[in-house]
Amino acid sequence: MALRVLIFQTDIEATRILEGFFSKRGDHNWRTDNETQALDILTLENPDLVLVDLHAPEKSLFNILGILQKSYPETRVIVTNKYPDLKRELLAKERGVKVFLREPFTPSWIENALIKLSTTDQREKGMPVEATTKGLPKVRVPVRLKITFPYVLLALVFAVAITLLVSRYVLESLQERFVNQLVDASYQASDWMVQEENQLLNTLRLISFTKGIGEAITDENSEELRQIVLPVSINYRVEAIDILNLEGISLLSLRHKIEGSIEDYDFFRGDSDFGSLGFVQNILEGGIDNRGDKFAGIYNSGVGKYFTVAGPIYQGDQFVGVIGVGTSLETLVSQMRENSLAQIALYSKDGEPLVSSFAGDEVQKSLKKIAPNILAEQDSRSRIRLFVVASSKYSELLGAWEARGGEDLGILGVSLIQNFVFRPSSLGRLQAFLIVILAFLSVFLLGVYLAGRITRPLSTIVNASTELAQGNLDVRVPTEGNDEIAVMAHAFNYMVSGLQEGVIYRDLLGRTVSPEVRDALRQSFAKGELRLEGQDTIATVVMSDIRGFTSISEKADPTTILAWLNEYFSVIVPIISMYGGVVDKFEGDAMVAFFGILPAILPPHESAYQACNAALKILGEINQMNQNRTQQNVPSLITGISINTGHLTAGSLGAFDRLNFTIIGDTVNTTQRMQDTTRGFGESGVVISESTFDYLQECKNEFNFESLGKHNFKGKLEAVQIYRLKGIKT
Repeated sequence: MALRVLIFQTDIEATRILEGFFSKRGDHNWRTDNETQALDILTLENPDLVLVDLHAPEKSLFNILGILQKSYPETRVIVTNKYPDLKRELLAKERGVKVFLREPFTPSWIENALIKLSTTDQREKGMPVEATTKGLPKVRVPVRLKITFPYVLLALVFAVAITLLVSRYVLESLQERFVNQLVDASYQASDWMVQEENQLLNTLRLISFTKGIGEAITDENSEELRQIVLPVSINYRVEAIDILNLEGISLLSLRHKIEGSIEDYDFFRGDSDFGSLGFVQNILEGGIDNRGDKFAGIYNSGVGKYFTVAGPIYQGDQFVGVIGVGTSLETLVSQMRENSLAQIALYSKDGEPLVSSFAGDEVQKSLKKIAPNILAEQDSRSRIRLFVVASSKYSELLGAWEARGGEDLGILGVSLIQNFVFRPSSLGRLQAFLIVILAFLSVFLLGVYLAGRITRPLSTIVNASTELAQGNLDVRVPTEGNDEIAVMAHAFNYMVSGLQEGVIYRDLLGRTVSPEVRDALRQSFAKGELRLEGQDTIATVVMSDIRGFTSISEKADPTTILAWLNEYFSVIVPIISMYGGVVDKFEGDAMVAFFGILPAILPPHESAYQACNAALKILGEINQMNQNRTQQNVPSLITGISINTGHLTAGSLGAFDRLNFTIIGDTVNTTQRMQDTTRGFGESGVVISESTFDYLQECKNEFNFESLGKHNFKGKLEAVQIYRLKGIKT
């Protein structure tokens, strides 16, 4: 069937060759080098095929491709070109172009382009692509037929053996596995309890040693106490704090509002309920156990039940008051649930339910009858009870709920839904083992024989693939045979031919992007996640610079300086990659890297977190390297690192035949100017911007920061608040 072909070419010779080819085929042709005429022909004649010159004026080229993609999706398109133009080719692919035809425009090359076009259309329509489409032979004797029959009998033997094992042995162990899983969940819940208690202790110590806390208690200045305690409560998300005088009367009580924002707290004073608790009285009386003067217990306030850690507050050596820091039992159970992936319930010492992670009104039943035995036997055994919630059967492991010092607060229940089938078996392990060994030997012997028959020709293809990987594009494999392996050999040879055709393009791609992002770029461009012309995103930029490197360079020869820089970058670059960052460029002794764009776009809080961890790791390695350099009597490479998170543009930069994927924008410029603030440290250090500090969100609690105030930078109308990143909290 004759085709209707529109030839849009700017080169007269190319137009003549293409028109001659399609005329000999009997196709009807239109030729033009004018955009307006080309669009008129599209509208009036609706051709089947359009050949577009890649080197046409950019506006005309992409206007025609855009109209074809949007208004004429059924019209097939081939883009012709004389020489590689990576940028235009990738932009053409974004507009739906699948096939490119490069000079020389010989009949065989044009036919190959038409074959590729037909194959692409068939795949997009879900139609099977016949091997003959690529000149490949049909499969006459499938490998499946060659190996199926001997394995049918073996499969029956296996089925019988597996049935015996599953019904008599494997299922026997499922109940044991379930119990082990339940025990593991209980350990995880108990470990979380210990972690939460340690967190409360850390917060308690932080408040206790805060400057002015003792004087405020002595003066009974509740407002001063509120100003001291509230920021700590917000930063560490503490739900309850009570500060008492020596009479056990509340000078300040904070309660986080239920379903309120992070800063919503209720404040009151004068309450004596907290001071009347036994573990608080123990502190007021100067009690000390083998773990110190801190005690824990349950406080049932008017707004809820809290697990609370309490301790004394001193002004100098004088005991002036008591502080309690607490977490609601609802929050505690929710956190245990997330950590252990099990349902959690807390009971009083009497066995009465306090709080449960089950939704709605589905609460646990009382343990009143067995609670004394559970606590008495806690060191020797744990109990499991069964119950039903919403028609689902659960097993609950019950054990002591302990606070610091081993004091029992109540009973901890950890529940999992029953998901095992248990049937007792009398089959011995030896018998099952022998069945497996016999079946395995049968499979092994038959598999070795058949594998040798199949893999010998495959080994030839593997060796040829190795040659191909080393750059030998002249490699070929024999195509003898009549099964899928022979077809694979034909396909391999065809693939090599395609690689020879596209070697120029692939070589160009390999040289115009950095190696660590090349594969990610290919995949991202294909999926449309990255655009060559640039896209705006929020990411984190890291910049490092050696302080006083100019002075160092003047005192050593260039060869030595180069060796030092290579040693320096060989230390920090792997760390950037380890934390998911990509090095953008090296500028003398400076390096620019980014996080959150490649190999995958990340939310800004994740890119900021990874960048901070990478910077601290780099700082540690540089300090170690400088210690070694000092011992060698060579100058230390004091490094300043700046981190900034914000809007930037990522895309290609350069000429049509030399591109580099990079980042630009105010965020990058600000990061560079932040470097100067590290000069006053006198040592290697890291600074971060306020935007990075904010994007860290709750992760900022993992680091130590020092505010350096606001700084005015060139090109910025507003001052930028910066912080020194001093390390990870221990």
